[in-house]
Amino acid sequence: MELVEELIEKRDRHNAEAEKHKRSRDRLNDETRSWVTRRDELNAQAREFLEMANQHRQRRDELNEEVKEAKAQRDIWNRNVNELAEKLARKKREKMPRKGPTIGQLKKRLRALEFQQMTSVLKTEKEKELIEAIAELQTEIKEKESQLEKDESIKNLIKESAEAREQAEFHHKQVGELAETAQREHDSMVEIYEKSDTVRKEADEAQENFIKCKLQADEEHHKHIELIKQVHDFDKMLSGLRQKKVMVSTSAEKRTDREEAAEIYERFKKGEKLSTEDIMLLQKSGYL
Repeated sequence: MELVEELIEKRDRHNAEAEKHKRSRDRLNDETRSWVTRRDELNAQAREFLEMANQHRQRRDELNEEVKEAKAQRDIWNRNVNELAEKLARKKREKMPRKGPTIGQLKKRLRALEFQQMTSVLKTEKEKELIEAIAELQTEIKEKESQLEKDESIKNLIKESAEAREQAEFHHKQVGELAETAQREHDSMVEIYEKSDTVRKEADEAQENFIKCKLQADEEHHKHIELIKQVHDFDKMLSGLRQKKVMVSTSAEKRTDREEAAEIYERFKKGEKLSTEDIMLLQKSGYL
């Protein structure tokens, strides 16, 4: 009896422990599914960031190509500006009257006087004379340039120079604007790549937590199964003990019936009257 009670106690204790591991397994499985969902969401978000960053990179590369093209056009027009400036200078020298100083010489003299005015401390009278000399030179330069600009060939070169300078300035401005836009695309690309990397790291952490929870859940499941097997073993032992107890009880009962039947049979041999139950017991015991 003590053995049966001990086995029942152990069985119940193992069963309770098995249930505890089962609950822990189920909780960890729920947590595992949660980490899988989190991991998949983060990976999807990282892919979206990556696609966005790649779009910015593609746009940046396209803009950089446009910058190269605009620079090439700017350089072409700058060369045109320089070439036309040289042509214009040569043409002006050709058309310049032979008498008197050239426009270049007058401008050189004007720069010298302007420098003197800015750097020297002069008396009022000298200051006045210097200002008048500067004004006269400016007037003379304007008159000579005005006369030259009436020439058709010079007029055409001035127009071409202005158009070339306008084109050079346009392409120079375009280079700056395209370069700024390309830089903004580059900055956006870098920022989104960093976001993608951050989210990807979070996804990797979620994957690590998923694996950890999965291993723990598997361990809890293994412990649960082992304990359930032991509970079944206890059930088998208890069942065996109960069957043995029944067999012992039946055997004892059979022995009691045989002993009683033997007594009845002795009474039968002596000629005593037997009841129906007595006769049935004799038949059951094999005496009749």
